[in-house]
Amino acid sequence: MATSIVLGAGMVGVSTALALQQRGDDVLLVDRKGIGRETSYGNAGAIQTEACEPTAFPRSVGFLLKAATKQHNMINWHPRAVIENRHALWGYWKNSAPARHAAISQWYARFTAKAEKHHAPLAKAADAEHLIRRSGYIAAFRQASTLESHMKTAERLKQGWDVPVVELSDAQVHEKEPALNVSLAGGLWFSNVWTCQSPGALTSAYGELFKQRGGSVAYGDAMSLAATEDGGWSVMTEQGRVEAERVVVALGPWSSELTERFGYRIPLLRKRGYHRHFTSSSGPNNAMLDVDNATFMSPMNQGLRVCTGAEITQFDAPADLRQISRAEQAAREFFELGERVESAPWIGHRPCLPDMLPVIGAAPRHNGLWFHFGHAHQGFTGGPAAAQLLMELMVDGKSPDWAAHFSPARFG
Repeated sequence: MATSIVLGAGMVGVSTALALQQRGDDVLLVDRKGIGRETSYGNAGAIQTEACEPTAFPRSVGFLLKAATKQHNMINWHPRAVIENRHALWGYWKNSAPARHAAISQWYARFTAKAEKHHAPLAKAADAEHLIRRSGYIAAFRQASTLESHMKTAERLKQGWDVPVVELSDAQVHEKEPALNVSLAGGLWFSNVWTCQSPGALTSAYGELFKQRGGSVAYGDAMSLAATEDGGWSVMTEQGRVEAERVVVALGPWSSELTERFGYRIPLLRKRGYHRHFTSSSGPNNAMLDVDNATFMSPMNQGLRVCTGAEITQFDAPADLRQISRAEQAAREFFELGERVESAPWIGHRPCLPDMLPVIGAAPRHNGLWFHFGHAHQGFTGGPAAAQLLMELMVDGKSPDWAAHFSPARFG
């Protein structure tokens, strides 16, 4: 019988399995599709060490009006989904007030500000360093007013978190990106950020490292999780029902579906995102963010990946191509793009919580049941660092005072 079962083989789940394994657990990693095939496949592929502050709910009335009338590409609201998620969105709004957001950032940054220190040894051990570029990314601004407002944030990050950021003129951006076709108000270069040529491949490489170190992986149905008579846990896999002393729920946006079965109503808000790849012989040298159009562009093995902002919609709603179409248009204005690689865009979800902090810790009313999800926009970045905290709580029994900020108990 395994010591621990980890449900979910995205970056968070794989990192959790590696951390528990490192501490001596016999770990079984279970996923319905395999390692790195869901949310960790489709993200922007950035290890965002500059993301010391969580993505706040926009509080500008002007912005909200643009978003409500679908004039801004950062957010696409759907009224029915807003109504269904009204309590979570209201909590998100309140926690995004400047003073509260600043306090939350102190805890959030524990997993993002030094993320490269946790990724570096894993990437090296997994022989995956070739997948990582250490040249940062450029936030590009078409409008001077947008640049001015983001300069204030950049200065705060630089002064408060020691984030390396360099202001670039239009000429300096073009020097770094000679294929760029538009004139800009300027840019910000976040030089310390790592970007990845294939986030799914990096997650898979970490998973292979887990297996090389003796870990086991199985296809299985997380929703079959059940308590055993002897106080452990079991789940149905391709190998039949398997048991363990304890289990970690690391299912990303699907986590709340499982936790609700055990009486835990954690207000998980799912932000949908889209990406598409394009052939490009003259695209960017490195990752770029078109801030005014909320479009992230990153060279990847599959082509130039163009990523959208967030969509608030029902989990199983059909695709709304509005954002990805606008993102494609913005990317084509920046660079000469070729054909679409996929016939349809990829769709995924970011698992977010109203206080913008992940859930990391023991289920309050079930022995041996542990939660690790809700990393919102930064599961790929902060998964390995957060896994260290969970491992200390599970295996070492340590409970630093600050761990309470991530406890599932905060939701009752």
